[in-house]
Order: sequence, then structure tokens, then C-alpha cells
Amino acid sequence: MASDVAERPDPRVPSSVSKCICMLDGLNVGVGKIAAWLAIPMMLSLIIEVVMRYAFRQPTIWAMDMAVILYGIHFMLGSAYCLREGQHIRTDFFYHNWSVRKKAAADLFNYIVLFFPAHIVFFYVSCGYFYKSFAHNETAVTSPWAPIIWPAKLAIPVCVFLTLLQGVSEVLKCIYRYKTGEDLWPVSEIAEAED
Repeated sequence: MASDVAERPDPRVPSSVSKCICMLDGLNVGVGKIAAWLAIPMMLSLIIEVVMRYAFRQPTIWAMDMAVILYGIHFMLGSAYCLREGQHIRTDFFYHNWSVRKKAAADLFNYIVLFFPAHIVFFYVSCGYFYKSFAHNETAVTSPWAPIIWPAKLAIPVCVFLTLLQGVSEVLKCIYRYKTGEDLWPVSEIAEAED
């Protein structure tokens, strides 16, 4: 678990900072693992649709909609976990060859100047988007099944909020990477501690 990593304290990082990083990382690892399980009902919905459509010539009215809704929730809830694992797209042409300190400075700049302002605006907009959908008990107008879609729209502000929290963790890591010139939280070490 992520807490195993925090049990190996580094004297250069205050224990309160290590605990905060561990708590935020642990939250997003937990949500990411739960979100990963959404792939199973999504896949089952697709299998049901394919079998019903091609084997029995009786396509469903709900299976494709369910798969799309589950995929959207799966994608959104996995975003913060993806950030924690360093799996978001990055142009590594120059970055890959930089020192740990230079990478940390670049990451810190990007989080403060680009990441947080954009995500705060996105969070504000997505909360309104969800609230409007929830207040009207919105259904999918493009589907004959017309499923209620506010739960899928709830995933948007939840995703942004979790990603903001993970951004706080990443900023704290950047600060101590910059101060020490070492990667104190390598992803491979964290992944091994979780297994």
C-alpha cells in the first residue's frame, strides 16, 4: 500500500508532508482501483449487445448506452490515478534528459501557472453542468432507452476535484525533488510497495 512508502521516512521531508502526500496518493489509488472495476460491466454490456445483435438479431436498446456511460465514468475517475502514476501525455523530447531538479522546477511552474487555474475553472463549470443535469433529472435524448445521465455528469466534478487533490500531492513532491535534487517518490517504488 502507499502507506508502506510513508513508513520509510526521509529526514529531508517533514513527516506531515509525507503523510499528506501518502493520504492524497492513497485516496486516488483507491478511487483508481475502484474505477478500474467499471471495465467489467462495461465489457459485459458490449458482449450482451454483440451477442443479442448478431446471434439473435435482437439488438438491445440499453447495452450500448450503458457501455458509453460506464466508459465515461471509468475514464473520468481514473484521471487522478493516471496523474499520480505519471501517465498523462508529456512531450519528453527535452524533459527526459533534464536533471531531477530541472524537471521539478518545470513541473512546479506548469502546475502553478497552467494546471491549477485551468482545473479550478473546470471544477466551477463542471459543478454547474452537473447541478443543472441533476435538477432537471436529465435523460439522454439521443437514446430510445433515455437513461438518467446525471450520475455520469457527477463524475466530471468528482474527477476534477480528485485531480486537484492529486495536483497538491504532485506539487509537494516537486518542491522536495527540487530541494534535494533526488526523486524521493519514484513511481516504480510506489507501485512495488502496493503489490
